[in-house]
Amino acid sequence: MTDRSPADVDTLSDTARDHLWMHFTRLSAYQSAPVPVITRGDGCYVWDSTGRRYLDGLSALFVVQTGHGRQELADAAAKQASELAYFPIWSYAHPKAIELAARLADLAPGDLNRVFFTTGGSEAVESAWKLARSYFKRVGKPLKTKVISRAVAYHGSSMGALSITGIPPFKQDFEPLVPSTMRVPNTNYYRRPDESMTPEQFGIWAADRIAEQIEFEGPDTVAAVYLEPVQNAGGCFPPPPGYFQRVREICDRYDVLLVSDEVICAFGRLGEWFGADRYGYQPDIITVAKGLTSGYVPLGAMIASERLAEPFLTGTNWFAHGITYGGHPVGSAVALANLDIMEREGLNQHVRENSPVFRSYLEKLLDLPIVGDVRGDGYFFGIEMVKDKSTKETFNADESERLLRGFLSQALFEAGLYCRADDRGDPVIQLAPPLTATETQFAEIEQILRAVLTEAHNRL
Repeated sequence: MTDRSPADVDTLSDTARDHLWMHFTRLSAYQSAPVPVITRGDGCYVWDSTGRRYLDGLSALFVVQTGHGRQELADAAAKQASELAYFPIWSYAHPKAIELAARLADLAPGDLNRVFFTTGGSEAVESAWKLARSYFKRVGKPLKTKVISRAVAYHGSSMGALSITGIPPFKQDFEPLVPSTMRVPNTNYYRRPDESMTPEQFGIWAADRIAEQIEFEGPDTVAAVYLEPVQNAGGCFPPPPGYFQRVREICDRYDVLLVSDEVICAFGRLGEWFGADRYGYQPDIITVAKGLTSGYVPLGAMIASERLAEPFLTGTNWFAHGITYGGHPVGSAVALANLDIMEREGLNQHVRENSPVFRSYLEKLLDLPIVGDVRGDGYFFGIEMVKDKSTKETFNADESERLLRGFLSQALFEAGLYCRADDRGDPVIQLAPPLTATETQFAEIEQILRAVLTEAHNRL
């Protein structure tokens, strides 16, 4: 591909600044600086409009599981569009949605046999809450409407999903939100309340806070608990041993639905089809999106247990909910092709085998004074930065602003690494490369991070 001329590059950037309202972006940042414009991708790398290459250390947005530039996925989209580009699944069906629903039901754990398609993660999270409320009304428990989620957890940006999200700064501009949501502690072992706790003890303590919250709210009012297998926001908090097993016991005790929000964690990110499989627990609902199609076409889903579908199988009962593009024929065809690639190339096994290698490269960075913790699982890791390793002292708001937005985000990108420097919680760098990544990419990530984090510490 021929690189664009400087004039073309400037035009793209200027047009983006003037007309493209970028998501979760401070638009003021580009009033006097060019907007980065990514034009193509191949494997684990992307190129900008100047022709410069970057290692995609975040799978674009925890999405591109099978890597960029897969012609097979483009061909699947084109073939389906030429046959049936669109038809709704409102009282009708089409072959690709049927085939994909059956395949997901086969892959999902236990009796999660019912697949409700959406176009993204927020819609899947919203759909699960609506199903929980609707289900409990039909089984004679109409007061069960509330949702429990974890502190700092992100579950989406639409109004219902944002209400479940546990990041106050994301919510303030849009309040009042949907009522009846509350937060419990997350599983950040690095910031555990008692340093003497073992991982197992901490896991039981964190899970028991869910039971405590259910009791406080009233068991007859709580419908669901939303948990990610590895919590994204805050920097990749994996579950301590026994945590999800205790949560499952608590949900069964109080007749509360366990929703496994796997918009990020499903489809190989943790080395299994689903994070619930990775950690050995049985959800009532799984929400997915992102890696289902490797991002080549938008598609999401809520996968529900047979028990939750039963009240809607008789008489005039129906789930009064639908999305125009849910189960889109092209999206469904691409998802099937994407799953074919994952199976054929053994990407789940590849992640399981290489995750320890990835971790070992990141843990080399623990010799830097600014690196306090490395945590995560699969191809999904976070690096927490601290002011003082011995005390775990973190940065205040102004320091975090200067560190992350004033230096790290731009410095990492200029060094050739696209990843996320984030302060939803304590300052972290998040890494989630395509599942095709190998030791070559791990070494490159470590080298770039080492140079940039060393400079960051020198600037403190």
